Amino acid sequence: MIRLARVGARKQPYYRIVVIEKDRARNGRSIEVVGTYNPRTNPASVTLKHERVAYWSGVGAQMSPTVAKLVANNPAPATEPAAV
Repeated sequence: MIRLARVGARKQPYYRIVVIEKDRARNGRSIEVVGTYNPRTNPASVTLKHERVAYWSGVGAQMSPTVAKLVANNPAPATEPAAV
């Protein structure tokens, strides 16, 4: 599953977007960190490794509803076509 894991101090949330087994604890041992989410900035900042998210989704990892919204609102940057 691809979901958020909270890090950061009390009343200062900061999240990692992680690939983790579904039955593990929220901040348990994850398989891979694929991004970060900071809701305290204005606007909220999101960094994603789009190729890794696509890979894990391709092999069957399900996204939590919150992560699905973050991925949908932050699409991968379009690659420029090679100059001919």
